[in-house]
Amino acid sequence: MWGNHNGGMEPTSQIIVALDYDNRAAAQDIVDKLGDRCHFYKVGLELLTAAGPEFIKHLVARGKEVFLDLKLFEIPNSVAGAVRAAGALGVSMVTVHSMGGTGIMAAAVDAARGFPALRVLALTVVTSMTDSDLVDIGIGDGVSTESQVLRLARLAEQAGCHGVIASPQEVQALRGRLGGDALVVTPGVALPGDSPGEHARPGTPRAAIAAGASHVVIGRAVTRAMDPVSAFLRVYGDLQL
Repeated sequence: MWGNHNGGMEPTSQIIVALDYDNRAAAQDIVDKLGDRCHFYKVGLELLTAAGPEFIKHLVARGKEVFLDLKLFEIPNSVAGAVRAAGALGVSMVTVHSMGGTGIMAAAVDAARGFPALRVLALTVVTSMTDSDLVDIGIGDGVSTESQVLRLARLAEQAGCHGVIASPQEVQALRGRLGGDALVVTPGVALPGDSPGEHARPGTPRAAIAAGASHVVIGRAVTRAMDPVSAFLRVYGDLQL
């Protein structure tokens, strides 16, 4: 069963800033600069490995929500253990790799039951991948990224995940297929004129939310900006239009 995506939420709660850093000091500097403006942060493998779980505890203690982007792809028992550890840290979202299959996703969902605030999200097709990349890994000729995203999203739904991670370009199809309660979190957003970086299937924050995304993840456009506060307010303003 999908968790409610709270479609009427305040735009600042829909913006997740990605702390893609290799040290705690740089991440802390951005958190301090954004202050009360930003409520939600993504911590990925790089920062977790560099700074450790104490930084996540610190963010939670400051009242921030944390999206722990682990992209878990392991045997079900190991995935369950990692999800329980994430729940104990107080994070709000954790990711598993849907290409690992139903067993892995179901194990993650079951492990999260002891943490009512924890949502398990299934990564569908990473936003740097294209149709030709799917051919390279043996998915098959003629399979588009969108059709693969939808296929994996159906598996995630059957496994009990609370939502999915997908690019802005798949949001409308996902919302139409999965209904209104699924969380749909979209990396790969950039403001008009900004570089999408490594994301092959980008979109703007406004377009993603209008299509039905529950949250947008924005990284370098804010964290590498000369004025991160102004950049964050531009994203917020884009959602307000």
